[in-house]
Amino acid sequence: MSEKNPRTIAEHLLLRLQEHGVHHVFGVPGDYVLRFYQLLSESPLTHIGTTREDTAAFAADGYARSQGMGAIAVTYGVGALSVVNAIAGANAESSPVVVISGAPGVAEQQTDPLIHHRFGPFTFQREIFQRITCATAVLDDPLTACREIDRTLEAARFHSRPVYIELPRDRVDTEGLPVPYEESLDPSSDSAALAEAVAETLAHLQQAQQPVIIAGVEAHRRGLQDALAELVLRAQVPVAATLTGKSVVGERHPAYLGIYEGAMGPEATRRYVESADMLLMLGVTLNDVDTGIYTAKLDPNCVIRASQNEVIIRHHRFAQVTLADFVRELATVTPQAQRAWPDVGTGMNAPGFPEQGRPLRIGRLIGHLNQSMPSDATLVSDTGDCLFAAIELRVHDRTEFLASAFYTTMGFAVPAALGAKIARPERRPVVLVGDGAFQMTGTELATSARLGLNTIVIVFNNAGYSTERYILDGPFNDIGEWRFERFGELCPNVEGFVVHTEEEFEKAWQSALQNQGFPTLINAHLPPDDPSPAMRRLTAHIKERIS
Repeated sequence: MSEKNPRTIAEHLLLRLQEHGVHHVFGVPGDYVLRFYQLLSESPLTHIGTTREDTAAFAADGYARSQGMGAIAVTYGVGALSVVNAIAGANAESSPVVVISGAPGVAEQQTDPLIHHRFGPFTFQREIFQRITCATAVLDDPLTACREIDRTLEAARFHSRPVYIELPRDRVDTEGLPVPYEESLDPSSDSAALAEAVAETLAHLQQAQQPVIIAGVEAHRRGLQDALAELVLRAQVPVAATLTGKSVVGERHPAYLGIYEGAMGPEATRRYVESADMLLMLGVTLNDVDTGIYTAKLDPNCVIRASQNEVIIRHHRFAQVTLADFVRELATVTPQAQRAWPDVGTGMNAPGFPEQGRPLRIGRLIGHLNQSMPSDATLVSDTGDCLFAAIELRVHDRTEFLASAFYTTMGFAVPAALGAKIARPERRPVVLVGDGAFQMTGTELATSARLGLNTIVIVFNNAGYSTERYILDGPFNDIGEWRFERFGELCPNVEGFVVHTEEEFEKAWQSALQNQGFPTLINAHLPPDDPSPAMRRLTAHIKERIS
């Protein structure tokens, strides 16, 4: 990529992506973005071709959660509109994905209104993405294009949300106006409000007999894992995570309580959290998933809640206090305390696994994975009962669990695992995905095979949409049967297994762990009427409430 100044608009965009830590761009080429792809191939960035545009967006989402920012490049209309669902999910889940869409040239838009891929006024596409991103830009004016690139990428970094950049194909090689690059300053907290919020929090902490920290997804997105760990150790306060915030702390740490998700979470975790006399909630989003379908019972008189731009302590509200400043200041000034960590166990296990001839069931499968998950694994879960089952798994390192846990779109996991592996090649993705979700986007395993990635995919094959069955059963929840284990016959370099018993699973699992050169797919047949422990707990709780 040329280092001359002034640069072309495309060169400026590629350089700024690299400066923001983006080293790979996912996507499918199309005629309106081909020249940009050519420049991309000549730049230090690497293009990762995917089987579809929506899987490219899921992969970029997984990359962004692992690396800090991700990017996709697609063509106008058919390409960009294919990624709308995935980008909406990235927006809901606070994942900074940069959508780069090629577009008809400025001159073409004026003189050739019947050009292909058009679906209405040329402004429609940007207007759609304005609703699901935090910033958009159309690079049609050379005088403002470079500044617009800087503005949108800074917005993605600061807000930790997707942005949309539209590049007309006759502006790719146009020189942009050289402007000084001014990195935006993050807004700082009001110092007096921050000091008062921290002082009041410390006063409540010193009086508490059983304080608990609940850490949420925003602590992930704001890079606060180190500060959170320091706070936990200094205050000697145990910490639970929400499902969307899972693995914000290392889940093998003695301070870790498990996932708090109301009635859906482990019983020991629920009892301990709900009996706390002080709850310090850091970056928690109170959605229906994290509250266990609103079964959480948290006393508001015990809650101190810090979100992105405010701290609420019981009935006191401190505006203009950022989450990052609050957590880091608490981690700095909290006196060293001496408390014993509570014993809430280390998650599920499966004694005696594998038992000869014993049919595979979801509880013992999760218990065995909890005991045998490799320390270098990144756990990636799709939506469905496999997501609820993942509550019981304790990953080794922090920020090593990825899921569409709030937006809950099916089809996230297999392509997101591709992005996570590209971002962090030293980690090994282990994917939990239902049979229905795999049928949607499982073809992206072919890209992992082409690149020689050692992803492990476990298909929870319970013959349909199991979560919907527990809500309202009917023939609409049945799906066609696929022989997933034969994927390698369609796509070379994928090792496949079909398992029905614990012995068969253990043989396949051990083979997968030893296979370092290409993906492994395990087609794990599970009974349709065998819900995860979390689903069983929620069902029992709801029955208690209505009986």
